[in-house]
Amino acid sequence: MKEQFYSYIQNLQDQICKGLETVEGQAKFREDLWERPEGGGGRTRVIENGTVFEKGGVNISAVHGKLPEAMQKMFNVGEADFFACGLSLVLHPKNPMNPTVHANWRYFEMYDENGNVIQQWFGGGQDLTPYYLFEEDAIHFHQTCKTACDKHNPEFYPKYKKQCDAYFWNTHRNEARGIGGLFFDYCKATDTMSMENWFNFVSEVGNSFLQAYVPIVEKRKDLTYTPEQRTWQEIRRGRYVEFNLVHDKGTLFGLKTNGRIESILMSLPPHVQWVYDHHAEAGSEEEKLVNVLENPRDWL
Repeated sequence: MKEQFYSYIQNLQDQICKGLETVEGQAKFREDLWERPEGGGGRTRVIENGTVFEKGGVNISAVHGKLPEAMQKMFNVGEADFFACGLSLVLHPKNPMNPTVHANWRYFEMYDENGNVIQQWFGGGQDLTPYYLFEEDAIHFHQTCKTACDKHNPEFYPKYKKQCDAYFWNTHRNEARGIGGLFFDYCKATDTMSMENWFNFVSEVGNSFLQAYVPIVEKRKDLTYTPEQRTWQEIRRGRYVEFNLVHDKGTLFGLKTNGRIESILMSLPPHVQWVYDHHAEAGSEEEKLVNVLENPRDWL
């Protein structure tokens, strides 16, 4: 399974980067190959200063070795060997009418002293963070997520949509990071879902990403915007940074386990503002967004 999934995310990285470069039209992804001293490595691809994408990254990694102490505590186990691989992406468009997007698909294995697999699971999801709310975009993104889920189990979309709303919640602000999507974790073999079934589901979601996001970018990338709208985008990006550094398990885990810092912090936008005690103007488009973030909606 680990070879199957790693091969899949290598190909998916190529597909997604190619699709995004087509939309971008100017900037290209820069590739950075790296090795992890404890075992494994990755292929980071970053795009910067484009006409459409101000900053973005589409990264893959496959790491292995002794389970770090922080992971031993997390899983309540002693010393063990592990393997983990995944694709993680974040895109911050320049135009505030275009939403930021995040996605991640990952696979994990843990072994006993004889090298036998004793734990294995999939995780992942994709979520959208707009700065201005276009309801048709939210519906399109969620409908694409639901279509991918429904091919495998009609209960998946409502369950993983709910988990996404709960996970990407900025507790200290009492608001969502964005308008959600899907979030699933610890997807293990059951009587009804084999690991092959889970692979088929996760790859279905991964394959749906460009379809979920690119039509939105195409529709919004050339809209005009004001300096004030750009300021709002940067203030909202501050909330994005707060979530990643305060709450996000993947970011915190990477920072605590000697992860590659450039890849971990690739998700942070280049231009951000924190304005003291800032509030959206009553009745404005900005307030319309905040109202939805404070009360997550069922878009379908």
